[in-house]
Amino acid sequence: MFKNSIPGMEKVFKTDIDPPCVVLITGPPGSMKTVFCYTLMSKYLESVSQFGLYCTLEETSKSHLRNMKSLGIKLSPHMQISDFTDLREVDKVVDQGEETDYIKFIEKMIMYFKKKYGDKFSVFCLDSLGALYSLMEDVSKMRKRMFYFFKMLRDNNITAFIVMERAAGGESQMLGNEGFLVDGIIMLGLDRNRGKLVRYLQVEKMRASQHSMEKHAVEVAKDGIVVLGPIFDTGE
Repeated sequence: MFKNSIPGMEKVFKTDIDPPCVVLITGPPGSMKTVFCYTLMSKYLESVSQFGLYCTLEETSKSHLRNMKSLGIKLSPHMQISDFTDLREVDKVVDQGEETDYIKFIEKMIMYFKKKYGDKFSVFCLDSLGALYSLMEDVSKMRKRMFYFFKMLRDNNITAFIVMERAAGGESQMLGNEGFLVDGIIMLGLDRNRGKLVRYLQVEKMRASQHSMEKHAVEVAKDGIVVLGPIFDTGE
């Protein structure tokens, strides 16, 4: 999943992950969380001829694909992009109490594609968790709801990437204590190294995998994100 999809990830992971697995992709705005997930998914799915679902709640499918194309990242024929634009418009006019339950809706989507593609449906991305919570009227008991949501993903043998906005040094959970429920956390951050602003990737945890915990510089190449060597804090 990691080592054969993004150039340079073999510098971070000694052993790869096995499904099912739920991974938080965290970081501040501009740290390339979406680019990382899309590059990883598209290249992986192309190499194994499986199917993936990328669910974007923050922009339309057209806008998302336009952004990826501008970075030279090709659309994978093995991945469907789904956005919630229409549902959000409907929720603006329905009566209170009749709003969409977005978690249940995502679960139904996953079950639909699982039924359609069977074991070939193996990768899912939710972009982003903060956007999901902002759409929901009832955010009570979110730890319990997210526990069962992540369990559903694992029960269907899916590798899932959950994008979450997070400041450097901030907590790795929001309303549902997500950092404790997931199998892995990858931080994509911005660091000023030797007076230059550098984007980096850092694995904070990944169950059943041997990996580096150092910060590794990342950049966008002609066909997606690449991982460079480790960076070291200069104290600047």
